[in-house]
Formats: sequence, structure tokens, C-alpha cells
Amino acid sequence: MVNTHQHRLSRLFCPGSIAFIGGTIAEMAIRRSVEIGYRGDIWPVHPTRKTMEGFDCYRSIAELPSVPDAAHIGVNRELTIDMVRTLSEAGSGGCVCYAAGFGEMGSQGQQLEQQLVEAAGDMPLIGPNTFGYLNFLDRCALWPYVFGSEPVEKGVAFISQSGNIAMNVTMNLRSVNFTHVIGTGNQTVLGPGDYLDALLEDERISAIGMYIEGIDNIDHFCQAAAQAMRQAIPIVVLKVGKTAASARQSSTHTSSLTGSDALHDALFQRLGIIRVDSLNGMLETLKILDQADRLKGHNIVSLSCSGGEASIMADLGDAYGLDLQPFSDAQTADLNAQFENYVTVSNPFDYNTEIWGDGAAQERCFTLAMSGHHDAALLVYDHPSVEDEALAVEVDEWTVTLQAFAAAHKNTGMPAFVISTISELLPEQAREYAMANGVVPLQGFEDGLLAYSRAAAYHVFRKYCSGSVVLPRSFSQRKQEHSGVENLDEWESKQRLERYGLTVPGGKLTTADDAIIAADDLGYPVVLKAVGTSFLHKSELGAVKTGLTCSGEVGHALDDIINSVTHQAGNERALHADNFLVERMITGAVAELIIGIKRDRQFGPALVIGAGGVLVEIVKDSISLLLPATREEVARALDSLMVSRLLKGYRGRPAGDIEACVDAILNIAAFAQDHWDSLRELDVNPLMVLPRGQGVVAADALLVFDLQ
Repeated sequence: MVNTHQHRLSRLFCPGSIAFIGGTIAEMAIRRSVEIGYRGDIWPVHPTRKTMEGFDCYRSIAELPSVPDAAHIGVNRELTIDMVRTLSEAGSGGCVCYAAGFGEMGSQGQQLEQQLVEAAGDMPLIGPNTFGYLNFLDRCALWPYVFGSEPVEKGVAFISQSGNIAMNVTMNLRSVNFTHVIGTGNQTVLGPGDYLDALLEDERISAIGMYIEGIDNIDHFCQAAAQAMRQAIPIVVLKVGKTAASARQSSTHTSSLTGSDALHDALFQRLGIIRVDSLNGMLETLKILDQADRLKGHNIVSLSCSGGEASIMADLGDAYGLDLQPFSDAQTADLNAQFENYVTVSNPFDYNTEIWGDGAAQERCFTLAMSGHHDAALLVYDHPSVEDEALAVEVDEWTVTLQAFAAAHKNTGMPAFVISTISELLPEQAREYAMANGVVPLQGFEDGLLAYSRAAAYHVFRKYCSGSVVLPRSFSQRKQEHSGVENLDEWESKQRLERYGLTVPGGKLTTADDAIIAADDLGYPVVLKAVGTSFLHKSELGAVKTGLTCSGEVGHALDDIINSVTHQAGNERALHADNFLVERMITGAVAELIIGIKRDRQFGPALVIGAGGVLVEIVKDSISLLLPATREEVARALDSLMVSRLLKGYRGRPAGDIEACVDAILNIAAFAQDHWDSLRELDVNPLMVLPRGQGVVAADALLVFDLQ
């Protein structure tokens, strides 16, 4: 979608004049503007009041000295529509709509929301149902409620669909420097892509955080995220709503493995967006991205004066994918020479209390530890939270350690972080000293290590992709309106997929009368299956028999299948096994996979790769990819699964044909690409992975199309 708002958002976000429309809410918003130090014109609009917060009121928008660059509208929803229309017709630069009661309130609210869109026209509109925004760079607040944070010269921006969350993050005590905090509300006119576009134009912004409940315009969001990657502006997302609603009432196993959240994960991974699960994790990650230089990787050195801290660091480091490689031989020798025998030189390194309070010895120790091949150094540092002046001398010993670490950072140039075991033990004074000396303060083991891991992964990803990402294919929801679906039976599904290079077992489609002859011609052992659109889940109906070794067993299997499907049908509907598929039995598989396509209402056809066969519903070992997918992506996805241990040869068993497996997955993806608008679902389960060099075979398949 062509963005019609981006070029005008700069006027809304940095206005020379603001109209504050309404009563109490407008008055509160004026107060916030004064508090933040807004230097432009403030024009209250109220039909009866003379002044507001010391500023003369205007009775209407028409009486304003000129067209306002921005407006904060704090009136009821019906009157809001009128105010928006008047501002738009006058040529205002944009507005914030505080009122609720629009699209979030059912059909009547949705009708009013449509009227609001029409009233806005081409004018940018934030909300409705929002507090507004804070601009800490240019000292502007279209926002009625109290907030924290102070004006800054550079830092990170935050976009939130929740006004309360937007307000709360400004109150953080984690030394996160916010440039903008935007409450987007209902996103009726402006969506996430619009805000990203506008923020990416400001060179003072180093990273962008987002609290997301939903993304309406995926294409625009993707384009903006791709631009952020080109500009090396990381995006950190807290996405809520981890449900699998799109997996309900479907025909295939694939649908039980994918859903909205899995596909958002796939989207974020494709775009290099960092995903976190908590606001604390969000804040710590943004802080690193803003304050630290580019991180080279996950290989860290940990320094602490406690064995307990070192042990926790070892466990958590492993949990968060951090690598604590040993010191080099030279480092180990030099460190051993500095300490008594009871100090063990290892990573994590417990330098003990022998050098506690000795700044010179600590600087020498830290400099040695930070002179090697590690990507970054983390000092575990908990500053005592005591205010008793009598204890000041003792507390100064902690400050000596922080000073020594900062000096070692200066000596070596290694990226340096101090990390407290719990967030409260890194007070403002310690944080400010660290930041002034190029050391990034991290608060809390879990949040800090997660943040480092995610930030490092971003830099590694960006280097790998050279700042360019492949956007997922666009999908139009309008193309989903169809009169029904067409299920293809297994035989027809396999025939179609075989034309795309997928290997299927040798087999014949036959009737009950000719099934034994077909089996004799193929050679034993064989598999016998009832075929037809009524037999999509053959195992549950008893419509499949495997491992048949002679004509007699085929005859008995025919009788069993016919009796079973008739019994399963009961009195509800008549099932008849008229056609049968006889196939050669595939043996010797290293592993079984499920490869599927599930069409999502937002993302279109998405690829699912997971452990197949009976493991589908048991272990839920799967990953989703958006299309198009590269060979490298597919290979990495396979490697991330638990079943990959079988593919690589588990406990002396033969390794599977991974290259053939990747080929088969790409062939299925190509089929989905060529049937983009009509394919509803695809299920290959199991895909039998044979030993290396022997290929893979699709033992079962199902295709579902929209009726055209």
C-alpha cells in the first residue's frame, strides 16, 4: 500500500502549534506540554471557558489564529468526528483522538469508526481510544496523563497499542532513553507501518520497541521493517495473543501445528525483528541496542566475586544461548600468576575476594580477562542498597570494582556490561557512572542475559543477510471468498505433487476385485488403503493396513477395511470402500516428518515442517516458515527441530538424507507458490526420510482447494 501519511507525520510529531480541544482532558494535556517544555503555540479550544492553564481559549477551531499543526481532541466520540472533519478540511497536520467507544465497542462503534475515517480524509490521525504521544526530542506532549522520562538528544522510540503500557514504560528506572512514546489506540487511520516509516526518518533514533496486539496491514509493516534493517535500526516486539485460532475446524494435521502466533514468529524471524516476552526484557534489550556498539556474537566472559553468581551465570548463559568459552592458555597463565592456588581460573571467572577493595589489582585482573577472543565482558555487580553514612566507606569498595571494570574496558576496547543479579541492585548513580564510561548497565540476570542474547543475534543476523531481507509474498484477504472447498483423495494428491518432483511409493489405484492382482504385480510387502474424499483420516477409520506380505493377507485386509469403515460410519452416513490404493511398503526410514501448507487469513499459504507420523500430536515439534522460503531457511528450520537428532544419526543409527529432504520441502513450497490463491491446505504425513543417499518418500498426502 502506498503510504499517504508518512510525509505529513513530521508536522504532527513536531508541531509549531497545537490546538487542545475539550475540557478536563484538554487541560491536562496542556499541563503535560508545559511540563515537558514545549516551545510552540498552545491554543485551547472550548465554547465557554475563557482560559485554560493560563492560556486564552478560543470558542471554535474556526477562531484559531491559523491552522494548527497538530490537535489533541478530548471530547466525546460523536463530537470527535465533527472536530476531525473540521481540522481535516482546514488542512491541519494531524490529530490525536482520545475518545473511546469506536471499533472496540461492536457494530455501532464500528460504524462511528468508519465515519471517523471518512472525516479524517488524508489527515494523519492517532487513535481513537488513545492517550496520544510524547516526543522527548522536541519537547512535545499530546498526552493528558502523568509520565516519566526526561527530554533527550537521542535514544529509542516505543510504539504501543496500549496507552497504559506506553505510560508505564516511561516510568522505568532502567536508564532507557526514550525519544518518542506513542499510544496508537485503535489504529483506525495510522498503523504500525506508518509509525515505523515516520520514526525511521529521524536519525536521532537508534532502535524502536513495539507492543503489538495485531497488525492489520502486513505488507506495509514488512516494507517498513525491511527499511529498518537497511538502516540498521533494530525493532524489538512484544506481541501478545499467543493463540492458535486459525487451526480450528481444519482437515489436516498441519493445522494443529500452526496458528497466528507461530506465523508472527516466522514473520519476525524473516524480518530480523527481535521478539521478547516481557516489558523488562523489552527495556533491557532496547537499552543495549541504544548504548552498546555492534555486538559480534554470543561468546562472553563473566566476572564475579562469588561462586554462587558464577554458577547461576553458567546455567543461565546456557539457557539463553550464550557461549562462555575458556580463556586462552596465555590468559590462564597470566591470571594464575596473579592469584593464590585456591582461585580457579575458568569462565565464568570467580575472582574471589582476594583482590576485593584493591582497585589496581582488580583493573589488572579484569584487563587480562578482557584481552582475549571473547565478544563481550559481563561483570556481575550488585551495589548495596544502604543509605547509612556510617557504612559509606564499606560501600565504596563496590564502587572501586565498578571503576576498575570501566578502566579495563577502556584498556581493551572490549564491549562491557555490568549486570545485577536482581534489578533493584543497580541504582541510578551506579548506572550513570557506568554509562558515562562506556559500560552498559543491565538489571537482573534473566532480563539482562536475554537482552544481550537477542541483541547479539540481531547483529549476527544483519551481518549474515547484509542488511537485506526477503519479504514474504503478499496475500489478499479478498481472494478468500469462495463457495466451499474441494478435498482431493490421496491418489490424486500424490499425482499432483509427483509432478512437482516429490517422490511417492510405487502403487496402483484399483477396486477390491483387482487389489490382490495389483499387489502381486507390485511385489510384497505392500500397504492397502481405502481411497476417496471420505477417507481423509484413514487410521481413525481403520481404512489402512500395512506390512502385507502375501495375497492371503491382502484378502483379509480388504475384508477388515470394508467392515471397519461400515462399522465406523454407523447410522449417521453411509461409507463405502469402493476404490483402493495398493503401494509398496517403505521400510528403513531414519525419521518421519510432516510437511504442510496452511493458509492463514493474514499471511496466506505458510509452510510447516515438523516431526511426523504418530509424533505429530504427541511432541508438537514443528516450525512455520513464510513463503517464499530459501534453501538456507529450510535447512535451518530442519536443524532447529528435535527430530533433527534422528536425521543426523542418533546413537549410531544411520543419518538421513537431509539434502533430499530439503529438496522435497522446496518442491512442496513451489507447489504452494503456483497455487497461491486456490490452495487451502496441504498435508504430507509422513514424509519418510531414508538413509543418506536414498532419498525421501511421501507415504501419504492430502490437498484441499477452494472451489472456484
